[in-house]
Amino acid sequence: MKVFVDTNILVYAHDRGAGDKHSRALSLVETLWREAKGLISTQVLQEFYVNIRRKALRPVSHVEAKAVVTAYLAWNPIVNDGTAVLDAIDVEARFKLSFWDALIVVAAQRSGASVIYSEDLQHGQQFGAVRAENPLRVS
Repeated sequence: MKVFVDTNILVYAHDRGAGDKHSRALSLVETLWREAKGLISTQVLQEFYVNIRRKALRPVSHVEAKAVVTAYLAWNPIVNDGTAVLDAIDVEARFKLSFWDALIVVAAQRSGASVIYSEDLQHGQQFGAVRAENPLRVS
């Protein structure tokens, strides 16, 4: 099962100040690395870089952030082209999402993922062949 990882999960995995969410997200991401099942988009990498540098509880240096982004290029990020933007506009309207979340959904669909790990999407919501899961939620 291929898993598309949203920005928030990636940030928690690398923000040592995020407490329990850090350890849980890090474990998830490490498993995806080990099993070669992780997927992302250029949008996720862009948002990750900004958030880990400026909004994280323990921001990281430019050098460290660039090294992490470089490592994630091994996941062959999905590039959002003009058609993806138009598709996201349709997904936004259909599912009542923010445009940015809709663009995540479109990238996940294009990547072949069956699951999106995200805190921003409704847990269990289905977007065609892709289901949103919040792996950090407390049952």
